[in-house]
Amino acid sequence: MTVLDVTPPLAGHDLSGFVRAGADGGARLELLVRGARCAGCLAKIERGVTALPGVDSARLNLTTGRLAVTWRTGAADPQAVVRALEEMGYSSAPFDPLEVEDRIDAEGRRLAVALGVAGFGVGNVMMFSVPAWSALFGQEMGDGSRTAMYWLSALIAAPCTLFAGQTFFASAIRSLRKGRANMDVPISLGLILTLLISFSETVQGGRHAYFDAAVGLVFLLLIGRYFDHQLRHRARGAARSLMLLQAPTAQVLDRDGVPRGVPVREVVAGDRLSIAPGERAPVDGVIEEGRSELDLALVSGESAPVAAGPGMRAPAGALNLGGRIVLRATAAAADSSLAETARLMEAGAQSKSRYVRLADKAAAVYVPVVHGLAALGFVGALVAGLGVREALLRAVAVLIITCPCALGLAVPAVQIAASGRLFRKGVLLKSGAALERLAEVDTVVFDKTGVLTFGRAAVTAVDPAILPLAAQLARASRHPLSRALAEAAGPGPVAADVQEAAGQGIRGRIDGREARLGRAAFVGVEAASGAETELWFRLGDGAPSRVAFADDLRADAAACVARCRRLGLKVAILSGDLPGAVQRVADQVGVDDWRAGLDPAGKAAAIDALQAAGRRVLMVGDGLNDAAALAKAHASMAPGLAADVSQTASDLVYTTERLDSITDAIRIARKARRLALENFSFSALYNAVAAPAALLGLVSPVAAAIAMSSSSLVVSLNALRLWRIGRS
Repeated sequence: MTVLDVTPPLAGHDLSGFVRAGADGGARLELLVRGARCAGCLAKIERGVTALPGVDSARLNLTTGRLAVTWRTGAADPQAVVRALEEMGYSSAPFDPLEVEDRIDAEGRRLAVALGVAGFGVGNVMMFSVPAWSALFGQEMGDGSRTAMYWLSALIAAPCTLFAGQTFFASAIRSLRKGRANMDVPISLGLILTLLISFSETVQGGRHAYFDAAVGLVFLLLIGRYFDHQLRHRARGAARSLMLLQAPTAQVLDRDGVPRGVPVREVVAGDRLSIAPGERAPVDGVIEEGRSELDLALVSGESAPVAAGPGMRAPAGALNLGGRIVLRATAAAADSSLAETARLMEAGAQSKSRYVRLADKAAAVYVPVVHGLAALGFVGALVAGLGVREALLRAVAVLIITCPCALGLAVPAVQIAASGRLFRKGVLLKSGAALERLAEVDTVVFDKTGVLTFGRAAVTAVDPAILPLAAQLARASRHPLSRALAEAAGPGPVAADVQEAAGQGIRGRIDGREARLGRAAFVGVEAASGAETELWFRLGDGAPSRVAFADDLRADAAACVARCRRLGLKVAILSGDLPGAVQRVADQVGVDDWRAGLDPAGKAAAIDALQAAGRRVLMVGDGLNDAAALAKAHASMAPGLAADVSQTASDLVYTTERLDSITDAIRIARKARRLALENFSFSALYNAVAAPAALLGLVSPVAAAIAMSSSSLVVSLNALRLWRIGRS
């Protein structure tokens, strides 16, 4: 079902209100481009807009439809951008994320309705087609009865085909307007010609009509199209989910130090912000007042809280664990580290948009060959002395028997089977193209915290004699390390007169004596290694005692790395945690290639470097600091307990606690690719035999329809072989 675009054209309208000026003297315009669906569209739009006078860059994201155009202020005309898009055949509107979501939802509803209508047509047209078929095989039926059956078939099949087929008709028209022919062109041509021939035969009282074949073809193709849309829909929204981590408002201090709430988009560099305990920093800034501890796990991946005081940088998204702090903003919300991560993610999504899928590669060869054969059959029949009707029937037989039903189902059928098999293995597939990319990876990059480890602190070294005493202070705090210490000790009493010094530690009284638990300096230890995450405890004038913590390694982490190597994969670790913690995990799992202390941009740059060296990388990560790397990697996975942003940015999500889901997914993806190639090979062999037979007039249109349906059944059954993977 096609919905007419009634949005007024932007050409001729004042667009200055939609142009955003940058601090560096640049200007940026974001437009929603409609109709761009493939890598060819992306390249054409970016090339055409970048060629405009004054334009510095044009970046289109196929997933969201957002086109970002930049230029030096006053150097380019936004109207020229809109006019260029219209000349290329694309409509545009100011970019609105809510409109994007509405458009995506509307497309899904249209496909669902079209699929339902086609299914209704297939189910009901058989009431009249089966008796007509029976008459062709010796059953008694007069010419008048057969013609009546065909008219009744037409009454059901023709409207259903025309309504449900609008998805293909609209796509074919858009493609032809741009001087190209996609897979929907032969589909549309075959459907329309099949209906015309069927009506012609019915009017003339002919013996053959093919209304059932037309609606059946639409139904089969819409199954694959709807499934592909659902997979692509899961992959959208990563950047939007990321920005939800940024607080919608900020507490800005006026000259008198009185806080007032303002929208975070109004915060500018130099503003002083009040950050209460439990709140996240809305923008990047430097702490001016107060002491606390910051949880940077989502930002940098560091598992241990970081002491924060005057002069320390606090990135957007950092969680304040202790006392109130005052932050001086160093950047506006649009220029924060969160916004930069969102831009890195979008750049990664765009690079994936350029990936050419197997079906697109096959279509590039298939479409011109089929059209050429159909035209050859028509001309050859006329040259041989056949009438126009017979020549047209021969051309239609070529189009029907070579109709890309099997080709169109070759990949979706495999993707459906692979998605179900992955689901049984605890893996959710979000993109059909991602399945193909996953099959091509030769390198696996793991994040440490939350992937190879559990992502939570656990006590690794403590004097058993002081554990129950230190736990009395720990039970009074919600600090992550205190909770881990209290959990290790189990239930028990709480110290008296407890006071917590933000960013330093806890003091209280145990059996009438002062006790302290916290950082080395807070307890009175002059020199501490700091090589590992630690707390110190002292009771009265006694000697201080050290409590060491570490992030527990998953039991099957080393086995997962070994399985990756058996699959021929290179393994590396990229982490934002401290070097000592990363090296300890790398040694335990047997990985020599590791890097620590990386921020989101650093991880994304490391992925870019690997891929520039020719590696095809699978990134497995769970934190906000992994989101950009997940988006840039050739394929990406995230655990089910990962940050929402990481799950959204990744191609697959594994919901089990076991890491063997990762290698299982790679094995299934590789098998799926082999089966898809087998389906393409079968389709090519089928067409190599069927097309000449139709050209020579050896196959009638009805036999062509049966052969076409049988070929679709073969590729679907072949895809089901995927369920043999890993079955015991």
